[in-house]
Amino acid sequence: MNILLVYPKYPDSFWSFTHVLRFISKKAAVPPLGLVTVSAMLPSTWNKKLVDLNVTSLNISDIAWADYVFISAMYIQKESVHKILEECMKNKVKIVAGGPLFTQEYNNYSQIDHFVLNEAEITLPLFLNDLDSGKTPQRFYQTSEYADITTTPVPDYQLLSAKDYAFMNIQVSRGCPYSCDFCEITALLGRKVRMKTPQQVITELEALYNLNWRGPVLIVDDNFIGNKHEIKNNLLPAMKSWMQSHNYPFKFNTETSINLADDEELMQLMVETGFTSTFVGIETPEEKSLQECQKSQNKNRDLLQSVKKIQNAGMQVSGGFIVGFDSDTPSIFQRQIDFIQQSGIVSAMVGLLNAPKNTKLYQRLEAENRLTVESSGNNTDASMNFIPKMNHHELLDGYKKIITGIYSPKPYYQRIRQCLNNYKRPKTGNGKVQLNYLAGFIKSVFIIGIANSGRREYWKFLFWTLFRKPGLMIDAITFAVYGYHFRTVYGLRNKSR
Repeated sequence: MNILLVYPKYPDSFWSFTHVLRFISKKAAVPPLGLVTVSAMLPSTWNKKLVDLNVTSLNISDIAWADYVFISAMYIQKESVHKILEECMKNKVKIVAGGPLFTQEYNNYSQIDHFVLNEAEITLPLFLNDLDSGKTPQRFYQTSEYADITTTPVPDYQLLSAKDYAFMNIQVSRGCPYSCDFCEITALLGRKVRMKTPQQVITELEALYNLNWRGPVLIVDDNFIGNKHEIKNNLLPAMKSWMQSHNYPFKFNTETSINLADDEELMQLMVETGFTSTFVGIETPEEKSLQECQKSQNKNRDLLQSVKKIQNAGMQVSGGFIVGFDSDTPSIFQRQIDFIQQSGIVSAMVGLLNAPKNTKLYQRLEAENRLTVESSGNNTDASMNFIPKMNHHELLDGYKKIITGIYSPKPYYQRIRQCLNNYKRPKTGNGKVQLNYLAGFIKSVFIIGIANSGRREYWKFLFWTLFRKPGLMIDAITFAVYGYHFRTVYGLRNKSR
């Protein structure tokens, strides 16, 4: 068999980091971990080729070569998915689809031959067995069960052109113990946190190390500390020992719930293992809205102080924020600005509330006859898929006020200063500065410091860092480049406030 694995292109969005990549000469932020994991589940005798449209183009010769095209996608990649399917149909190649988009919306894709849905550890072997036995494969392979991910193989990282990515990535666990009503994670992966063994994780790190990858590794778990006992007592000690013996070749980024701040021992262990940052779903400083969306882990706590605890422990914090809850009032817009600025959360993803399919929020809004269109899957395109309680124009104006209030050059650089004041850089790591960071700095001088409308604030910030926080200069330049990306995505690049 010749198998072509195709990953659709991301549109320009908050997490695409499209406008950051040009500074460090990379083509994409992260590789398609799901597809290279699926590849490793296919027979080793099959020929496999990966085409990531975020890195390269899809050629007709690739499609003509293939017996099957495997495609996986998320909601935000819908536009690219349609183009891929058109090319496959023109060339009459059979299509096998899986991943979040198709698991939720398979009814919208009549042109796809076979759906291998839910978790591939369970459903892909059923498809392969039918092929191997000479049966005509079914159109749908589905399950309501959750996979034992201790059986998941090491991804086929060798299919990747690693030099084209800013990060490599691994997965440690699936599932989340919480049940926020707007989040589709529990619908897709369940509330029970299932984990790979420490040895599995170490084997994947070895695979990346043997590919000569050095630098950032994103742990893609939806809540890395979902099973704190296992993480704290087994996985992190094993990872720490491996990192020390290999002279800290990686820096880890991940996603955690805010209660990480409650466990100083866990934070210290993460930092000693090489974790440098975490994404936290803050959502809102409004208690009523947290109650409404069942964000129990965020309720009844000083969110600002929790963020600062994580920063003081040695990890930078990025965060997700939402407006558009039924209980939101017009005061929420300034409250969000004030919280974000005071927290020093540099990468603050602010979006209007949306209701993905199969979430409790979707079900409630459907019952209330408030759903309008399908969710775009893009957190930052100012779209909503339901009728909000607040006047929609007032909500949209307030949302734009937040974006301007946190990403215009002056408040943005003020927030980076706050971050660098809160953040205590750990002493772990090998201290080597990669050449692409130096190249990124030089490019930032020309692109942000000379040709950009926010150049005055850029230079003020650089000199502030040089005299106040010289040891954090790499972080400072990184954040300055992030700001360029965020202002471009949000349409603020020509505003000099």
